[in-house]
Amino acid sequence: MSKFLYRVGSWSYRKVWPFLAFWLVLLIAMGGLAAGFAKSPNPSFSMPDMDSTVTMEQMNERFGDSGESMDAPTANVIIEAPEGKTLADPDVAAEVDQLIADLKDTGALTDTDALVSPVMAAAGMQKQMTEQLSAQGMPQEQIDANLAAISPLSADKRTGTLSITFDADTITEIPTEEKSAVTDVLTHADEGDLTVAYGGNAFSGADEMNGTSEILGLIVAAIVLLITFGSFVAAGMPLISAVIGVGVGLLGVQLATIFTDSVSDMTPMLASMIGLAVGIDYALFIVARFRNELITSSGLNDLSPKELAAELKKMDKATRVRSMGMALGTAGSSVVFAGTTVVIALAALTIIGIPFLSTMAIAAAVTVVIAVLVALTFIPALLGLLGTKIFAARVPGPKVPDPEDEKPTMGLLWVRRIRAHPFLHLVAGVILLGVLAIPAANLTLAMPTDGTAKLGSPQRNAYEMTEEAFGPGRNAPMIAFVDLANVSEQDRMPALQELLQDFATTEGVVNAQIAGMNEANDAARIMITPTTGATDEATTTTLEHLRDYKGEFEENTGGTYGVTGITPIFNDISEKLNSVLVPYIAIVLVLAFFVLLLVFRSIWVPLIAAAGFGLSMAATFGITVAIFQKGMFGIIDDPQPILSFLPIMLIGLTFGLAMDYQVFLVTRMREGFVHGKTAGNATSNGFKHGARTVTAAALIMISVFAAFMLIDMPFIKTMGFALAVGVFIDAFIVRMMLIPATMFLLDEKAWWIPKWLDKLLPNMDIEGEALSRDRAALEASQREKVKN
Repeated sequence: MSKFLYRVGSWSYRKVWPFLAFWLVLLIAMGGLAAGFAKSPNPSFSMPDMDSTVTMEQMNERFGDSGESMDAPTANVIIEAPEGKTLADPDVAAEVDQLIADLKDTGALTDTDALVSPVMAAAGMQKQMTEQLSAQGMPQEQIDANLAAISPLSADKRTGTLSITFDADTITEIPTEEKSAVTDVLTHADEGDLTVAYGGNAFSGADEMNGTSEILGLIVAAIVLLITFGSFVAAGMPLISAVIGVGVGLLGVQLATIFTDSVSDMTPMLASMIGLAVGIDYALFIVARFRNELITSSGLNDLSPKELAAELKKMDKATRVRSMGMALGTAGSSVVFAGTTVVIALAALTIIGIPFLSTMAIAAAVTVVIAVLVALTFIPALLGLLGTKIFAARVPGPKVPDPEDEKPTMGLLWVRRIRAHPFLHLVAGVILLGVLAIPAANLTLAMPTDGTAKLGSPQRNAYEMTEEAFGPGRNAPMIAFVDLANVSEQDRMPALQELLQDFATTEGVVNAQIAGMNEANDAARIMITPTTGATDEATTTTLEHLRDYKGEFEENTGGTYGVTGITPIFNDISEKLNSVLVPYIAIVLVLAFFVLLLVFRSIWVPLIAAAGFGLSMAATFGITVAIFQKGMFGIIDDPQPILSFLPIMLIGLTFGLAMDYQVFLVTRMREGFVHGKTAGNATSNGFKHGARTVTAAALIMISVFAAFMLIDMPFIKTMGFALAVGVFIDAFIVRMMLIPATMFLLDEKAWWIPKWLDKLLPNMDIEGEALSRDRAALEASQREKVKN
């Protein structure tokens, strides 16, 4: 590995333009293709085959419509009269009629003949249902209950609902200008006496990416890089590399919309978040190692910044080429393996079988691969283009510490403290993380709904207005699709009535009623209204009870049924995620174990890495639950359940990033050990060399992730926070304290591996043994030059 990367680094440093041109041309070409052919991401979630989704497909097929599909271009408008008035009052009714007329005039909607005021719609519904159900012998009390469950007008006649349908096949095909025309009408109406809000499929989706988060992350990263390198030019290298990599990755995500509708609107945000962080970090490690190779191989350790800059300007190109080759052969190998662990963690998410989640994971993984390739080819070429100017334009301030200086660095001073009392540091770190993990025991999961939207948004207002006027269950309707094809005609209605009675008497159900039969009279829809809201755990319990009748119903009647709707679908996704969480973790740990086994040729190092990750994850979940779910410290003004797919995504992403630091930090320890140092000295020396760069990398990742908290989207906001906290804990507590403490306690046993296994493993040469003699010869040559 190191020999190959040595050649790549040397070649790309010498042959600058082919590498630079490749990435620039690729970026421009993909930008042109995306501008001409890419579609908008899908604001809905593409779903796997589950009981609820299969039931919905069967129901839509038998009833010949798609009105209940998650991508149906439908929406709800909620209208509320001023305090002390009702929607039936003449002046208020006139405003409602004007609103409806304005909506029709947009030309964006279909079925406009059915668009009438809630008062008129409720009156017509009451007359029709009363006549029909009375003729069937239904008691008036039950008729009133059925009306209340589906009426578009609240009991106090102050709040009403309008159902609108855009003139499009799916929500992704709604023209932006038509959606804007409708929202403009609704916003204008809300500015008057009426209170108007809206939600539903057509208005779902994330905010547009405006680049604010990325720019803020880049600014903080630039500051950290300036401090790290002390040079404006050197600090710009990782930033340029990351922008190129993220640009190519995001354009690739946009082009993927041509081929699949499973690209959700969260996919580019996640790819941008991960790609930007690892892109900067990987380039940082290579540039830092290149700087170290130039200085140490040339015997320039003790020079002042001014003297160092002067000597670097005089350095011949052959020396710089060899230094670049060795930098890529060592740090580049670490980048490859670190990127591999991130890709493994992300790619393993595809085993869940949820299309939108798999697409998010693949997009992020591809972006990481691009970041690795850019770091390995674009960065050496850019460094070669700049030549001796790479560390010019120095930042005013003290000399940037070099690991080879005789004066101890802060990293060395810290690791010496750990070495003096390793057991104490290990116990203190474990206890701290254990305490932080306690709130994780109260973790509550839920899928995103209008009820978890930003406070004050039209969607959130619509959800809350509906709950207040009609009850929480109106926001969580369920539909039972009853298949009676195998039931004789004379037995269909009795069977349906028996099932209806079971549903109506189920705890947690406020109403159950037949919503319609298909033309063949062999299938029915039953509308079920629960007593609790969409994200309430009690609603999940109610759904389970509703499904419990299935076996008995099929056995007694020959018919079958399934329960579907947005709430059951989201509940099934949560259950599916929970069921695959343990297998997912096992797969990631096993694959990563073998990768780290190849890297470090040790049994203990991968095990320690996994154990440390487990502690950091537990603490991260604890802090996230405490702040975002429980609202501790008042940081979040709208505590909500944690999104169902956040834990598994967080575990995958954080595991990959944690292994980055494990690889970068412990690789230098491994280098020292195989080159003859004692285990303790190798650990101290490796920490001394890697601590500053790992610290800078961690601070950059933390800043990039934290910047995404500015996006008003629960998943991205919470994910950004959790990733920032996870990186902080893993980098500064686990990797910087627990890992060296454990390595000191194990001493030489840390590098133990059975001889038979060592012989089976291929020699990846990540510690650069093959480059040792080349480095020694270069150092001797350059020292002689400096001496003369």
